[in-house]
Amino acid sequence: MTVTGISANRLELLQIADAVAREKSIEKEIVIEAIEEAIQKAAKSRYGAEHDIRVHIDPKSGETTITRVVTVIDDDTEEEINEYAHKRLSEALADDKAAVVGKTYEEVLPPFEFGRVQTQMARQVVTGKVREAERERQYEEFKDRVGEIVNGVAKRVEYGNVIVDLGRGEGIMRRDQSIPRESFQVGDRVRSYIYDVRQETKGPQIMLSRAHGGFMAKLFAQEVPEVYDGVIEIRAVARDPGSRAKMAVVSNDSSIDPVGACVGMRGSRVQAVVAELQGEKIDIIQWNADEATFLVNALAPAEVTKVVMDEEDERVEVVVPDEQLSLAIGRRGQNVRLASQLTGWQIDIMTESQESERRQREFAERTVLFQEALDVDEVIAQLLVTEGFATVEDVAYVEPEEIAAIEGFDEDTAEEIQARARDFLDKEAAEYDARRRELGVEDGVLEVEGVTLPMAVALGEGEVKTLEDLAGLVPDDIRGWYEAKPSGERIREPGILDAFALSPEDAERLIMRARVAAGWIEPEPEVEEFADDGEPGEFAPGEEALAVFGEPAGSRGG
Repeated sequence: MTVTGISANRLELLQIADAVAREKSIEKEIVIEAIEEAIQKAAKSRYGAEHDIRVHIDPKSGETTITRVVTVIDDDTEEEINEYAHKRLSEALADDKAAVVGKTYEEVLPPFEFGRVQTQMARQVVTGKVREAERERQYEEFKDRVGEIVNGVAKRVEYGNVIVDLGRGEGIMRRDQSIPRESFQVGDRVRSYIYDVRQETKGPQIMLSRAHGGFMAKLFAQEVPEVYDGVIEIRAVARDPGSRAKMAVVSNDSSIDPVGACVGMRGSRVQAVVAELQGEKIDIIQWNADEATFLVNALAPAEVTKVVMDEEDERVEVVVPDEQLSLAIGRRGQNVRLASQLTGWQIDIMTESQESERRQREFAERTVLFQEALDVDEVIAQLLVTEGFATVEDVAYVEPEEIAAIEGFDEDTAEEIQARARDFLDKEAAEYDARRRELGVEDGVLEVEGVTLPMAVALGEGEVKTLEDLAGLVPDDIRGWYEAKPSGERIREPGILDAFALSPEDAERLIMRARVAAGWIEPEPEVEEFADDGEPGEFAPGEEALAVFGEPAGSRGG
């Protein structure tokens, strides 16, 4: 749009504003405001920037009015006075007895022709204002459309990134969000999924994807009426774009088979989605509330014979027949990787023979441990392992009757074995304590409830040597954590006390006790119980009342 002067035809001005508004899909009032601002800047350039010049364009007639405004201010104001735009109250009262602070005096200025510099400045103002309004309109229009499939036309292709014309906006599909080996040329129709809309300095960024799991889920919603109606839910999707995908479905109607409904008659429904995804193979599996069953389903087509789950670390050990190992892992680990993404569990796969070898190895290691620690022969050590004893502590502090009950043992044997176990532990404790002192771990760390000597040594090796060091940790420092890689793989980073397999709650309690001991926080209030006579004591059976003094446990913020 070119602005040549405010003496231009009034109707032409409104027609220009109307045309720009239609072209950019923005409100006409916004364009008129931009023209007003452009004329205001040009007028200030002509009459002086120190003047308070205001411009108004009548939206019906197109008549343009330029006024210079002077505002009455208080005599006591400490701000620097602009004599061209302000007038003190005492001065205003000399000319106008009705003058009050805030009153304005307007002087209509004559129209003028824009010079070259003023025309260029006006063009920049209008263009910038219109672009800003267009960006705001795009953001408002698309921000609530995240999760939708949209159709557009490839407008530009830059370094593998495709700029897509969506009609009332532009989206960008980055190279990593497109299906591998799929290329678009300018003018190609593009069907994609809006996975994010961001408001950035350079304008709204509408992020498109054909590799996102949500794209496949939405395609099934378009092809399968039961999914669209909510009778069948897609609970999880994991994709290796262009190669293979797994999708977990569940039916809210027991009479409808969710897998069969998604596959369709002779595979018609799933094939329509496969065609859109460039031949990507799709495994549709039954979701199950029981996580072990769901994990077994997710590893299909491989058969699973045993599942051992570690819920704290969200890690699962899966045992498969020897001949099923390659099928369970998949080509380049694809099957197990997709199953892990689908379920959210870190999956370790081993064969039945590997599991058997591990059990035998653990049996042999524990046998050797008991032989050396208790100074017993191999037969006695094997009997202890067979009965389920895993550590010397188990032997030292279990009830003597449990050891005496082992076939071939008696009370004297049990007493002797436990004495040897305690002697070994005492000697080991002395060694740990010497190592702790050597590392410089303070006694205060060891005095924190829950910290053992082996823990204190491990803390020292992790450069945690004072009470303040321990208090400053977070549970992940103690237990370890998982780092998510761009490929979706989760890599575990070990914690300082990783070897002690502390639960999240135990790790948090340990840190909180250290913070209390260090004086950082107040201890939790104690709970005192009352008997029926109002005196502290035991509750009668069935009573549940509690008297809590001070702050209720768990009511602290953060």
